[in-house]
Amino acid sequence: MNATSIEPASDFNSEQKRYLEGFFSGIQARGVSVGNAAAPAAKESAPPPEDETKEERIKREMPPFEAYADLVNDSRHNAAPDAENAFRFKWNGLFWLSPVKDGYMCRLRIPGGLVKSFQLREIANIADDLTSGYIQITTRANFQIRLIQPKDCPEVLRRIQACGLHSRGSGADNIRNITSSPTAGVDTYELIDVRSLVHELSQRIITGNEFYNLPRKFNIAIDGGGLISCVEDTNDIGARAVNIGENDAGLVPGVYFRIGLGGATGLKSFASDAGIVVAPERLIEVMTAILRVFIRDGDRTNRKRARLKYLIEKRGLTGFRDDFEALLGDPLPRVAADAPFQFQAERPVHPHPHVGSFPQRGGGKQYIGAAVPVGQLTSKQLRRIADLADNYGSGEVRLTVWQNFIIPDVADAYVKTVEKQLQRIGFETVQSHLRSGFVACTGNRFCKYAATDTKGHAIDLMKWLDKRVHLDQPVNIHLTGCPHSCAQHFMGDIGLLGASVKSSGETVEGYHVFIGGGFGTGQALGRQIFTNIPYAEIKTLLETMLKNYLKLRENGESFQSFCNRHEIGRLQEFFTNG
Repeated sequence: MNATSIEPASDFNSEQKRYLEGFFSGIQARGVSVGNAAAPAAKESAPPPEDETKEERIKREMPPFEAYADLVNDSRHNAAPDAENAFRFKWNGLFWLSPVKDGYMCRLRIPGGLVKSFQLREIANIADDLTSGYIQITTRANFQIRLIQPKDCPEVLRRIQACGLHSRGSGADNIRNITSSPTAGVDTYELIDVRSLVHELSQRIITGNEFYNLPRKFNIAIDGGGLISCVEDTNDIGARAVNIGENDAGLVPGVYFRIGLGGATGLKSFASDAGIVVAPERLIEVMTAILRVFIRDGDRTNRKRARLKYLIEKRGLTGFRDDFEALLGDPLPRVAADAPFQFQAERPVHPHPHVGSFPQRGGGKQYIGAAVPVGQLTSKQLRRIADLADNYGSGEVRLTVWQNFIIPDVADAYVKTVEKQLQRIGFETVQSHLRSGFVACTGNRFCKYAATDTKGHAIDLMKWLDKRVHLDQPVNIHLTGCPHSCAQHFMGDIGLLGASVKSSGETVEGYHVFIGGGFGTGQALGRQIFTNIPYAEIKTLLETMLKNYLKLRENGESFQSFCNRHEIGRLQEFFTNG
């Protein structure tokens, strides 16, 4: 053969190039000369930015989903992941728990919190066969299962997918589980059933690659106006249904969504109203345009400033709105947040409406909300829930951001029967002004970031306070183990942020205490009132706080109103005098 130079075809893709390189290397190793048929040289990639973060480098060097082969290889040896793969494996919903535990946690994706009875049974089976046997409901209305050995990870993922669920993209720099009104489609007060919108958006995320490389995590919620809030104002994008009446803005009367942007309560930020309304048929288009701007322009050089909140602060709300409208190709209708021709659904005030029995749309049926102490279930309880959903409902269960569940479609005649069965297996269906308002993150039993045992402390506090304080209106108490604020301590009436504190010369678990937070119409960030309180003192402190609130309040005002009426110094006096 002549070794004359022949220009290779220029339209080989990367996979073809890798194949040819391997092919020619193999035959040359056998002594065959093919000088004029050499594999095309791969194009040099652009140099990485000098200031990219470690996480961006890890993603650039190997797209995280391509690390699945490493996950399988680790499973064959039951080996722990290296640090870089521990980050990549989060793309499959797997979180390595070291140094707290040697094992993984798997977080699922359950769009809108809607799950079927057969899926509950398979999750229970997976928990028994391959994990600790416990299941947790998260504050994003999905499930987590824990203590999975490396050897079992591929089987856990296979079985999750085989029953129609997913864990893809449930951690790290991805769009987390889409939350929504948990009683969508059955709520007598909702303005619009958002289930189809939630599923459409979730399918767009799950079935493509476009939305799996964000600068940081991203939360989305769609609220259709039902009785139970999904706390949309704490999300990066929060859509809230409103009804537009007769107006002079050129809008056809009907249901639209207001868009809030940049919510992240762990960063002391609620979503800001974007000044627009969006018709339901355009909602997903608008949300994906917002996501594309964030993917394109979000900060990839500083993890601490990589959330959407900071991009909006940099450009201004108007500038950011101009950016995503440019992708849409047309401006959206401008409507002030307080425009008189728009209104939300008229809903009665219920304390903790995620617990209890309520009439459904159409009559003759009710949905039943059951309180799950700090969101923790056993596999046996999960199977019993599935049985009740099959025997008395439609075989469906709804999870909520309040770490509890709802069984819809129960005929009126069977409501009392289902309530008794739920109580028998450990779930209250009667609202408690105290117990129904507890929310707790994972805590240091399973999370390396948490400073305190939040779930254990929450249950302990429930028992202590329930015996000593009798509230006549709801008080929400949120316990979170670290500043990531997975349990959103800033929006609780009382928020407890875990910390390691000094007590009698020893380091013990303790909390910083916040008061006066709220969401929705009572939106407010809690103010810090006490610092570094050992947990041994927290029980009596909260007891004193609640008793003195009841003693000193005016005209039956709420705990939040009482706190926000006084300066911190005055409240410290009130709350420390037994």
